[in-house]
Amino acid sequence: MPRYEYRCRTCGDTFELSRPMAESAAPAACPAGHDDTVKLLSTVAVAGTASAPAPAPRAGGGGGGCCGGGCCG
Repeated sequence: MPRYEYRCRTCGDTFELSRPMAESAAPAACPAGHDDTVKLLSTVAVAGTASAPAPAPRAGGGGGGCCGGGCCG
């Protein structure tokens, strides 16, 4: 079940709630009982050791991008 982070506008407390995605937009009361809360945007960090292979050079040269790819006059 996803965890969502909220901040209380009344007391400034930040707290998390585990709830289904279908209820992610539902109002959430802070632990102190205040109802004026806002859901915070969270970022997800993904760590790993795998790496993507380097792209192969294209036939006909060119370094990619606008001017390196031949689209500039």
